[in-house]
Order: sequence, then C-alpha cells, then structure tokens
Amino acid sequence: MTFDAILFDCDGVLVDSEPMTFTLLGEDLARFGLPLSHSEMEHLFIGGTIAGVGQRATELGARLPEGWVADFYERLYARLALGTDLVPGIEAVLDRLDAAGLPYAVGSNGTGHKMQVTLGQHPGLWARLEGRMFSGQDLGCPKPAPGLYLHAAAALGAAPSRCAVIEDSATGARAAKAAGMACFGYAATGSGVALAAEGATVFSSMADLPALLGI
Repeated sequence: MTFDAILFDCDGVLVDSEPMTFTLLGEDLARFGLPLSHSEMEHLFIGGTIAGVGQRATELGARLPEGWVADFYERLYARLALGTDLVPGIEAVLDRLDAAGLPYAVGSNGTGHKMQVTLGQHPGLWARLEGRMFSGQDLGCPKPAPGLYLHAAAALGAAPSRCAVIEDSATGARAAKAAGMACFGYAATGSGVALAAEGATVFSSMADLPALLGI
C-alpha cells in the first residue's frame, strides 16, 4: 500500500528522550516508595502522559506529593535541555519523504513545550516540522484516543485510511488503530511484541522504514 501522509510519534521515534525520562522517573518513584526497574516502567508507562503515570504509580503504592506532575515536568525539561539526541536514521527517513513529496506531521502525547525543548535543539529538524507538531495534551485528546492522529491527518488534508503512523508504544499503536490508520512499530530493542499485539508492523532500524512505506 502507498500512503498520502506519514504521522510520527515524537519521543522514542524522532528524539531519544525516553532513557532520560525513565531515569528521572525511576529516581522519583524509588524516593516515593515504588522502586521499579527500567523494564517495569516501560511496560507500565511508555506512551502515556505524566499525569497518567502519576495516577497509575499512586494506585501501585507510590506516595507522590501534591504538585508532583508539574514539578516532574519542570525537572524533566531541564534535564532534556542539556542534550537530547535524535533517533539514529530519522533524518534520512525525512529526506526520503521529502524526495517522494510525502507530507508528514508529529502527534505526541508530550506537551508542546516538551517538543520545543527536545526537537528545538535540532534547528534543521524543527524547521521541517514547524506548524506540523501536535500535542495530545494540549489538544485534550491524548493517546490511546484517536483524536490526536485524526487532527494531524486533517491538518495535512489526508484521509485517515491513507495515513501511516510511526510509533514505539502499544498506547500509540492503539491510537493509530482506533483512527483507522496503518501503524509501523519501531522497536530498536526487544521483540516489539506489544506493538505487534496492537496490529503494528514491527521494525528495528529506521533504515528499513522507507521500504516499508513504499518509497
């Protein structure tokens, strides 16, 4: 199948921000009574919002203080601002999309400010994406609801059935499925079984993505 538009998740797909996020989260959860391994946090929280993380962590026994979500975001942004790398190979993928004339956009569960902090460190990438970066939190429709990806598709003038979504979390893959879009699941490590369970076509290297998209 060929596509009319490509929609990218941000964290873990465009920028390698998740290791720093989980490091900080692990430090906090241990401090507030819920020590978890990196793999446990990925299983429980990847693809969600920090507010959702806080709610789930509290259900599991964490004693998070009042105002923790806002405080965590402030400290996370400061840590990410020190340097957030791009996912290897993503710029070459965008080069191929540009050469093929395929429009693309970003649909992230992170805030718009977070995208400014991470993507804004890479001026060339920021310039490519400016005006086409959408936040599920800012729009009030975070994944796994389909509204974020439907909004991004409409912004590009593309029918949902003609869009492909690039995701790294089962939460995002569920959003793509609910929006009626094909999903390609990036699993740089591990088997990607959770992505596959949501119907995503799993791949492990960005170098493989253009062929999967038919370009």
